[in-house]
Amino acid sequence: MHEQTIEKHYMNRSGWLRAGVLGANDGILSTASIIIGVAAASSARDPVLLAGVAGLVAGALSMAAGEYVSVSSQTDVEKSDLAREKQELIDTPEEELVELAKIYEGRGLKTETALEVARQLTAHNALEAHARDELGIHEMTEAKPLQAALSSGVAFTVGGFLPVLVAFLAPLKGMEYIQYAFAILFLAVLGIVAARAGGSNPIKAVLRITFWGTLAMGLTALIGHLFQVNLA
Repeated sequence: MHEQTIEKHYMNRSGWLRAGVLGANDGILSTASIIIGVAAASSARDPVLLAGVAGLVAGALSMAAGEYVSVSSQTDVEKSDLAREKQELIDTPEEELVELAKIYEGRGLKTETALEVARQLTAHNALEAHARDELGIHEMTEAKPLQAALSSGVAFTVGGFLPVLVAFLAPLKGMEYIQYAFAILFLAVLGIVAARAGGSNPIKAVLRITFWGTLAMGLTALIGHLFQVNLA
């Protein structure tokens, strides 16, 4: 007797995973970049810590608010499309049935089979069929503003706390280089965790995240050195 193999899929994680990875990445990168920029222009620890904490708090709140507004706008669009589709199913049910059948026919079904599938799915739940196959709205990828905002805000806070901790513990001399090394390490670990959680290639994720991290922190350090302002 063969055991049934259960396939593992990751699409149900796409909403919170995207917001969480984006939040943690921004938390590490933006906070470390701020600290590096200030450290490059400062001879004291206090301005560096103050800039890091301020960037952490402002960034977390901004990230959560921005994610909530963005995903809420997506939700509004989805609700509007669903309301319009629901009305069309009431006003022109036959046209909507043909439209659904055409979608299935375009995916490779024969005309008769496509029409029969459309009839059965319409009888089962017409709005759900049109939402999924015509509008591309699915329960697994449905926008959830509060979940996205919380995931993003918490992830940013956790990610941003790491560079602040490094700034508090590390020696002031060479702070820029220490911050860079630890930030790249944190970003690499984040890339691996995110890739494994999403079932993707961890090497590509690490290369992508460390490349852009290096670019951002390098430019910020350059700005700090160019201005050469003593923030002591």
